[in-house]
Amino acid sequence: MTTITGSPPRSDSRWPDRFAPLAAGWLGLWGVLALISVLTGAGYPLGANEPRGGDDNLLHLVPVELATSLFAGVLLTAAVVALAMTRPSGRPPGPLRALLLGYGWAVAVVLALVVPDTRVLLILGYLPILIVGAPFEWPPVDYSDVFTWALFVRFAALVGGLLLAGAVLTWQRRTAAACVGCGRGDTGRGWTTPASAARWGRWATGIAVVIPLTYAVTRFAWAVGIPLGISREFLTDMQDTGLVWAGLGLGAFATVGAILTLGLVQGWGERFPRWMIGLAGRRVPVKLAVVPATLVAIAVTAASLGLLGQPEFWQEIDVAGGPARLWPLWGVALGAATYAYHMRRRGACRRCGRG
Repeated sequence: MTTITGSPPRSDSRWPDRFAPLAAGWLGLWGVLALISVLTGAGYPLGANEPRGGDDNLLHLVPVELATSLFAGVLLTAAVVALAMTRPSGRPPGPLRALLLGYGWAVAVVLALVVPDTRVLLILGYLPILIVGAPFEWPPVDYSDVFTWALFVRFAALVGGLLLAGAVLTWQRRTAAACVGCGRGDTGRGWTTPASAARWGRWATGIAVVIPLTYAVTRFAWAVGIPLGISREFLTDMQDTGLVWAGLGLGAFATVGAILTLGLVQGWGERFPRWMIGLAGRRVPVKLAVVPATLVAIAVTAASLGLLGQPEFWQEIDVAGGPARLWPLWGVALGAATYAYHMRRRGACRRCGRG
């Protein structure tokens, strides 16, 4: 029998109520800045205005003269929508609810998955190398060329998209008479039960593990001098410029990510293994696995959408570029695997007591 407690929600269960005001503030401030860029004609670093070319971003399909004002309008309108979702309410009329949810989710997807493109995933992959190598002046790059305004805008879009997604999801649950914390209602869904999530989660995890490993194999081969999928001349050029070692770093990042993904269905993903002194045997906090895995899934999916906009993506598939063609599937599989892990381990809701 389901038990529903009448006690007030704990402090760590109040986050759903904070998403809407945070999203409204973030998008409103950013919308004003975007509006200023419309008036001044500067500050929009996407699409054709991208200093290094914006062909890997779907926004290059939107003319700049239209995109700048459209971007500002979308942000300001989304801020108003998020602000409207801060007010407690019953179930609004069906058409109005569908309109707000549709617009909110559409803007959240664009901000979190379309604007970031491949640069967010690349910076996450290169970040360990940049941090460790900075004191040794390696790799020989100008950090001002790496951490640019264009990169900041992409991360700002990602943050705004996630906040808006949280606000829309919370409002969607509230107006459907479900718990805003866990989404559970009076009737359960079979596919979200722990047993069901364990079954389909294993398949999703397997796919999310194999794909990054296929990418890593090519980069490891290049690092040891094997021109797997590329010409010997191209490999020599990468060795001379040091790009082969950057590829090795990305391959190592992908391998570590694949191993950690495997933990979503392994026992050591639920309890820390014995060799972890001080933590051995303790339960792994659910958020410790879910939050980073979700961010990587979003970054991979965003990079996939950016690749889909490149003509080269649809050309002949070779060994070197083949793994990149699987990135769209990788992002979806990792997101599904992470959600299955969350379904298995979330337990009873601290807010409503269901579970």
